Amino acid sequence: MKNKTMNGLPVREGKTSRQAHCDLPAGTYERELGREGFFGPVTHMHHRHPPTAWEKWEGPLRPHAFDLSKLHSEAISPWLSSPLLYNRDVRLRFWSLNRNMEYLVRNSDGDELIFVHKGAGDFYCDYGHLSFTEGDYLCVPRGTAWRMEINEPCCFLMIENTDGIFSLPDKGLAGYNAIFDPACLDHPEINDKFLAQQDEESWKIYVKREGHISKVTYPFNPLDAIGWHGTNMVLRMNWRDIRPMMSHRYHLPPSVHSTFVGSGLVVCTFVPRPVESDPDALKVPFYHNNDDFDEVIFYHQGSFFSRDNINPGMMTFHPCGFPHGPHPKAYENSQNNPATETDEVAVMIDSRRPLKMVDSLWAVEDKAYVNSWKAAPVTGGGQ
Repeated sequence: MKNKTMNGLPVREGKTSRQAHCDLPAGTYERELGREGFFGPVTHMHHRHPPTAWEKWEGPLRPHAFDLSKLHSEAISPWLSSPLLYNRDVRLRFWSLNRNMEYLVRNSDGDELIFVHKGAGDFYCDYGHLSFTEGDYLCVPRGTAWRMEINEPCCFLMIENTDGIFSLPDKGLAGYNAIFDPACLDHPEINDKFLAQQDEESWKIYVKREGHISKVTYPFNPLDAIGWHGTNMVLRMNWRDIRPMMSHRYHLPPSVHSTFVGSGLVVCTFVPRPVESDPDALKVPFYHNNDDFDEVIFYHQGSFFSRDNINPGMMTFHPCGFPHGPHPKAYENSQNNPATETDEVAVMIDSRRPLKMVDSLWAVEDKAYVNSWKAAPVTGGGQ
């Protein structure tokens, strides 16, 4: 007999909603059990209690919140800033730069995605010159030599795809121009500013390979290109270029906010958007098990509507293996006094393999974060 659970048709058991994330049975809380980062097989369960209303937590597997603004992250080179979370596919750094880089750096381990949390300046690389400012992504291909000159102190979230390539996500039925038009992507220019920095002075490139640094000295500035053509280049995009996909009748999964895809990871960007207006639709992220990915969210600016006591510059880390979702107060507000729009800006990194933490994170952890789901909402999840 053919197994119904393998042929793509869902099975129903007991009391269920007609559709996911909408019109929940009265007094219930929906939990999504999804595979392959919201792209694979999925089941929606309806519980009598919030799936996150735990009473006690023991052992290392728990949700974490870190205030990265309290880290000592200032360094003249990104390679002097240690990875905070890492595995074989990804390394996450938080790097502060307070003066111009007087030498070049090159990552020979993988592509680098640099998100500008604070500050502005000029980015010089093999391909030319780009200005950057708060909210920009700089996607830097593996092997690119680069440096920065800053107009003000800067802070960056750096996402290294070790031995991988960042690319744009498949936008499926929505089409090539959905969410952000690739025409928004800017590339470096061989402009007057770039040509003016070319000289015959001694320059050094610090090359990172397998975590080790080599220093190469040239008797001239190696950023000496006069032109180039091809499809491999540095790209820039600001979160303000993103026009988020949404539905007024259905809370869409985080995967629709995918911005870049790497080997073993996905980078999503949450930007301001209208909240679902249908009275029967969920209006906050649904409780879910993301059972194949560890989830990291870096909070850039705004008010984070599904979390309490989370401020810009903080980072949460939810290893896979337990359900998570909105805080009780946020869930209750979404039922009784829903907002009409969000104003949060955040970067999410979903990693296929488990992430490891460095010891320096323990000093900036909010140890009460694991208990922030304890209080159950007053009102049940269903209408």
